Amino acid sequence: MIRTQGDVERDLAALLVLDTRLRPIAATAGTVPLRPGSPGLDGLVATVVAQQVSRASATAILGRLARLVDLSDAGALAHASDETLREAGLSAAKMRTLRAVAAAILRGDLALDRVALMPADEAVAALVALPGIGRWTAECHLLFGVGHPDIFPAGDLALRIAVGRGLGLGERPPERVVAQAAAAWRPHRSVAARLFWAYYAALLRRDAAPVAAPPGEA
Repeated sequence: MIRTQGDVERDLAALLVLDTRLRPIAATAGTVPLRPGSPGLDGLVATVVAQQVSRASATAILGRLARLVDLSDAGALAHASDETLREAGLSAAKMRTLRAVAAAILRGDLALDRVALMPADEAVAALVALPGIGRWTAECHLLFGVGHPDIFPAGDLALRIAVGRGLGLGERPPERVVAQAAAAWRPHRSVAARLFWAYYAALLRRDAAPVAAPPGEA
């Protein structure tokens, strides 16, 4: 698992031995941050909020939401009013998703502590079975929240751009092309993802890595 900055540095060193093409990318990227999340409900909420919005917007929405609702309490989230969730800045679709997640936890259909112990493919399948949870959300929760060492969200736009530029695959290579490239980085794909998010930030002067935890918890 990747839970400390030391874990990132260890896996990054192994990754650069595994694929020497990544060394100039790492030199440009500079420090590759851990970006710790939470394996629990609050971490999954953060990842849902980060769907399809900028990092700055997600941080602002998540900060407001955390002040209004206890994000570690499925009951509090399930019973939060529409007005409260709209006040935080959630869209109707994200409200439905978060309520579906909270309801699944309350019914006993979803146990995030058990998901954290599953093999990656099983964990992704368990999460995407929930309404509104797609592969990107599941993979990012496992990568940052759980600390899984071998996840690469190949559908992430910033990662596609960064891999395309770094490996000469075009401006926005298709997800399948990026996934194929990432296969070469097993079993260190999670640090490879962190590396390419850092590379994107260095190239474009914009941090596009998803928010992984409510403010004050990262």
